[in-house]
This record gives sequence, C-alpha cells and structure tokens, in this order.
Amino acid sequence: MASALSSLSSTSSSLLHHSFTTNSNGPSKSKGFLVFAQKKTKKIRKIILKEDVDLLGKKGELVDVRAGFYRNFLHPTGKAQIVTPLLLKEMRVEQERIDAEKRRVKEEAQQLAQIFETVGAFKVKRKGGKGKQIFGSVTAQDLVDIIKAQLQREVDKRVVELPEIRETGEYVAELKLHPEVTAKVRVNVFAN
Repeated sequence: MASALSSLSSTSSSLLHHSFTTNSNGPSKSKGFLVFAQKKTKKIRKIILKEDVDLLGKKGELVDVRAGFYRNFLHPTGKAQIVTPLLLKEMRVEQERIDAEKRRVKEEAQQLAQIFETVGAFKVKRKGGKGKQIFGSVTAQDLVDIIKAQLQREVDKRVVELPEIRETGEYVAELKLHPEVTAKVRVNVFAN
C-alpha cells in the first residue's frame, strides 16, 4: 500500500512538473508562475472625539486612527465621529463663536480693571488698638463688600489677593479678573 502511494505521488509530481514546463508543441522555455503580491494598506480614518479618550486625545480634537479601532471601539461607544466637510464647517463656526466670547469676556475684564484702578483707594475702618494695630484683620470678603457698596459691582472673593493686614496703613490688593487681566486696587485702613 505504501509503495502504491509513493509511486502515485511521484507520478503526479512529475505530471505537474511536466505540464508547467512543457508546451503542447513540445518542450520550451520554463514559463513558471507570475505571482502578484498585494500589499496591505493601513486604513486610517480622520475622526473627531466626542469625549476624552486616554492616550488618544481630548474632546473636540481631530485625530487619525486605524479603521478597525474606530469601527470596533470608538464608534460603538459613541466616543468619536468620522469627520465630514459639514462637521468641519460646524466646528469652525463653533470655534469662532468661542473665540469671540473669550474676547468679549477679556474686554469686559479690562474695562472693570480700569474702573477699579481709577477709583482711587478703598477705605476700610476697623477698631484700633495700640499704635497702628487693629483688632482682627482685613479679609478679601471685607474688600468685596466695600466694592459692592461703593461701585455696585459683584466680585468673587476668590479673585482677590490681599496681603495680610493687621495694622493701619495703605496696602495694594490684586483682583484677578481674567487669566490675562489683573487690577491693582489700593486699600486704606483706618482705626476708629
């Protein structure tokens, strides 16, 4: 049985070899196989993130990811969307609106800073002790209350940077109205 299989396999291999190397007209040059290899291309998708994704980017960023990662993870979880020309236009319009709002807020902060700096000094009265000392200290909340009383402007006490005030005299406080705008106001402390 084994000899029959070996003779069959040798016959079939010689037939295969013969059919590829010979022509119907007789022996000729070896033609062989022409093999075309197809190179795999990496399919990349340009997407916009709808929320923060670790190691990829923050919400609103345009990033390039592989198609499978988008198809299998980002799209089903709703974390990304493929970028289209309409979406790009909407993003551009939204960014322009955000930039205009930032400029408006900064201009308002600059106007408010100019008002604070032209007012002069804010006067604070405290009960006096020996010499220049006062009882207690002047806090950011005290300054906010005085600004509200004199200028009818609401200021958050968290934006006020005030040195430690425990005696009478003139001090300078800073109001951080915007990351790029700081107003310096003078505070005069008097004792009763």
